[in-house]
Formats: sequence, structure tokens, C-alpha cells
Amino acid sequence: MRIEDYFQQVRSAIDACSLIQSCSITYDKRTTCSGLIRGELHFLDGSVLYLREFVDVETVEDRLMYAYQYMDGEMRLIFRYDNTGHHKRLNLNSHPHHKYPGTGHVVEASAATTLSEILLKL
Repeated sequence: MRIEDYFQQVRSAIDACSLIQSCSITYDKRTTCSGLIRGELHFLDGSVLYLREFVDVETVEDRLMYAYQYMDGEMRLIFRYDNTGHHKRLNLNSHPHHKYPGTGHVVEASAATTLSEILLKL
């Protein structure tokens, strides 16, 4: 797969979500197989999903970095998923994948998630 194909999959997932009012996404191709996606999805209810992915479609773990932060219309955290390694000391069985539910102060184990999966939950 080429990175353009992955970018198209992301665009298709966004286009398929009828709850999105507007979006601002940048696609930064780094090589034929890697790239950075960054942006915001604004929903009809005033909530916002901020997203970042660094992807290499030639590797088994294709998303080398991801973060999906969902905020309500008052800019309060609803959830955040990411795979940064800063919570290794918590010994989560899903390390480095984890989730901040609601408050942002609690960290939970979480399977790796995708933008498509996030959009289906909303």
C-alpha cells in the first residue's frame, strides 16, 4: 500500500460520518509509505476531535504514533486515546496504548484504536 491509499481511507472514514460539521486535516507525505496526518473534526453538537497519526504502511504496527482527543462543546475532555510511551511505569497490559476517560487524570489500558473506530463510537 502507498501512503496516498491510507490517506484516502482516512478521508473516506471522515466523509462517511454524518455527524461531522466541518474538518481541517493536513496530510503530509514523508515517503511513498509514510506520512503525518493532523487535524480537527468539528461535530454538529459543538464537540471537537483532535487527531494526529504518524503512519508507515510498510510496518506491522503501521501507526507509529497516534492521538485522538475528543472534547465537548465546553472544551472538556470526553476521552483521549494515544500510544505515547510515557505511562510505562503504570505497567498497563496494553502499553504503550492507553486511554484517558473523561477527567484526563485517570489512565486505563486500551487496545490500539483507529479513527474509523472512534467515529463509529460517536
